[in-house]
Amino acid sequence: MSVKQSLRAPRKRAPTNADGVAGARGNKQKRRTRAALLAAAARLMAEGPTPSVSEVADAADVSRRTAYRYFPTQDQLLVEASLEVLRPEVEAALAAALPASAGPTDDVAQAEARLDAAVAVMHRLALENEPLLRTMIRLTAGRTGDARPVRGYRRVEWLTSAVAPVKARLGRQRFERLVSALTACVGMDSLFLLQDTRGLAAAAAERITRWTARTLLAASIREAEEER
Repeated sequence: MSVKQSLRAPRKRAPTNADGVAGARGNKQKRRTRAALLAAAARLMAEGPTPSVSEVADAADVSRRTAYRYFPTQDQLLVEASLEVLRPEVEAALAAALPASAGPTDDVAQAEARLDAAVAVMHRLALENEPLLRTMIRLTAGRTGDARPVRGYRRVEWLTSAVAPVKARLGRQRFERLVSALTACVGMDSLFLLQDTRGLAAAAAERITRWTARTLLAASIREAEEER
């Protein structure tokens, strides 16, 4: 290729996400943008009148176009902002979950205790906030677009934090697979599915969910140990 040809040739760009940011940095930017919008919404809701998506975008110093990519409707934004207040309760449960018998290097015991605590508190909060959560499912069902994921990001954060003690033991690929499997089996979707399609009472649904979480964690650890 000649110098002139190389100058004319378009440069290849790294894959980008919805915000035009490449790789992991883009994921962090999306989380920051969503968090800024939710914080602004909660603040405006506390001050008085119900804010619109545009008003929240202005308060968060985010473009209105970007805000509507994350929250296409006012209802979805307000539901998400209302649910965000649950975050401290889940994070406190995770912080308190370390078993007394576990030493500082007992990563498996820590992950087991933290995951069980996460499932229990997420299950309880789902029941306590069932109308809001079912509304969010309805508002986001079937939605696609460049601002995905449209819901469940809190669940992913909490489950990732819960099993973080075994990340080094599992390796990145197996750890990410575990988080994905847990995301599919833990949380409001699985709880409502067990209630709606299996007719299970809340206590029975919780037992199933906790058993599933423990089984997935144990299987991942066993698989990693067998490959050593």
